[in-house]
Amino acid sequence: MPAPRTVLLTGAAGGLGTLMRGLLPRYGYELRLLDLRPIEGEPDAIIADLADREALREAVRGVDAIVHLAGISLESTFEKILKANIEGTYHLYEAAREEGVHRVVFASSNHAVGFAPRPRGDDPLIPIDIPRRPDTFYGLSKSFGEDLAQLYWDKHGLETVSVRIGSCFPEPTSVRMLSVWMSPEDGARLFHAALTAEHVGHTVVYGSSANTRLWWDLTTARALGYEPRDDSEPFAEKLVAEQGELEEGNPAHERLGGHFVTDPPIWPY
Repeated sequence: MPAPRTVLLTGAAGGLGTLMRGLLPRYGYELRLLDLRPIEGEPDAIIADLADREALREAVRGVDAIVHLAGISLESTFEKILKANIEGTYHLYEAAREEGVHRVVFASSNHAVGFAPRPRGDDPLIPIDIPRRPDTFYGLSKSFGEDLAQLYWDKHGLETVSVRIGSCFPEPTSVRMLSVWMSPEDGARLFHAALTAEHVGHTVVYGSSANTRLWWDLTTARALGYEPRDDSEPFAEKLVAEQGELEEGNPAHERLGGHFVTDPPIWPY
């Protein structure tokens, strides 16, 4: 499809949102920014809660597509996850449907399948159609988001690419992250592909760079036109020297979700 001109970026003040604010305009997008918190240097950003349905509808009015990054990005109580990630995502999809927006890129997560065993040795890469096994209420909310996206495609013709993001940081910070890392530049390439690919319906993809230690299959992402250019391996020697290789028998090292399956980081707010 032609590149959307105006894209609503929710969660624009967050870590990933901040990275994409700097990178996506290089692809020709005019970003409309939304977050619960003010964004330094962005006086025109929309400050709104996902619970505010009137504000959401106003935010999506006239945009060509939405990149939905807003919500709680760590573990929290079910009540907080329900409000921010489950009800909030539903409110966003309803606003998109009501205003005739036809494409959403949804920030899903590897934690939707976090209890899946990681590959070892010559094991095949983890396929995109592996049964979902969320490792937290956070991961559960991402499973819900993928199902919601499927419903809105089947029922309303609203297309979504759900991106099961690994870890998108300037560089990996753990040995596990060497397998799931997505460089910010590759993240922007993947979001651009997800915004412009033809006939996606509801497509689920894994979001990472072309890492030497990759755990999952990027076939559906590449089918969108995504061509990752980065690899975490240049960071491996330093991280392994500091932390050691992943340990057999350690639950946090045995499962795709890492320490989310044993001691998940808690949302501080």
